[in-house]
Amino acid sequence: MSRKFDYLGDVEVFIAVVEHGSFTGAAVALSTTPSVLSRAVTRLEARLGRQMLQRTTRRVGLTEAGRVYLEQARSAFSLLDDAERVGRGQEGELTGRVRMSVPTTYAHYRLPPLLAHYNQRYPRVQVELNITNRNVDLIAEGFDLAIRLGQLPDSGLVARKLEDAALLLVASPDYLHRRGKPRTLEELQRHQCLPFIMPRTGRIAPWVFHDEGRDIDWMPGSTIEISDDVLGVVSLAEQGMGICQSYEFIVRDRIQGGQLVEVLPHLQGRSRPFSVLFAPHRRQSAATRAMIDHLTRQE
Repeated sequence: MSRKFDYLGDVEVFIAVVEHGSFTGAAVALSTTPSVLSRAVTRLEARLGRQMLQRTTRRVGLTEAGRVYLEQARSAFSLLDDAERVGRGQEGELTGRVRMSVPTTYAHYRLPPLLAHYNQRYPRVQVELNITNRNVDLIAEGFDLAIRLGQLPDSGLVARKLEDAALLLVASPDYLHRRGKPRTLEELQRHQCLPFIMPRTGRIAPWVFHDEGRDIDWMPGSTIEISDDVLGVVSLAEQGMGICQSYEFIVRDRIQGGQLVEVLPHLQGRSRPFSVLFAPHRRQSAATRAMIDHLTRQE
């Protein structure tokens, strides 16, 4: 009797190559050579009669057929992981891996205590944390979930809100001593502002305020613009280079320590949402489900 699933090793190789972005990266992770992995993927493509990967000299990408197959293959291996845990009598002991993409703000200021608690509770789960402000493609790049900021476009992903993060306007004591403290938005226009360019749109993010029952979106102008890492606006503000708007959870300790001073506090009251995103049609592993529940505090 022939073995029906004797090609599963080739499927694992295919998944590893996609998740590491190249045959070389996957070969390092699997302690083998790129040529061995290339032959495994070629065998899989021959078996399926479809091209799964688009190969270049530096990276590999998925064809449309490869994207569909990857999703189904991940779901199948997730089922096998759960079956193995049950078979071992380890229903309460999670194993496996969670790949997540998180922006710098959340990764440095919100996630560490949550991740530490998750790790203590599920020490056998391997967590791969990608810290970036780029909007990754969860399916094509092999991520189980991502944390993202703001009102999210209709991408077919499920979003569960983590929090509405309050925003504050801040500057250093030295800057305010040199330039004075603005008391109105009209006076703020005469100050050096530190705007951030949103990676998704390439446009300056408006500063948002609340004044006498009105929501105000105000466009800061400046000779300095920051992109890619929003924490840069806070670092520059600390050095006396201008005024920035940032999340209260980032600047709280700096205000208490005297490095920053809140500006126009009567205009606060606006916030931006952070959410955890995941694909609705992908069967999640138990480890991923536990991570989502842990982040949203619904355990």
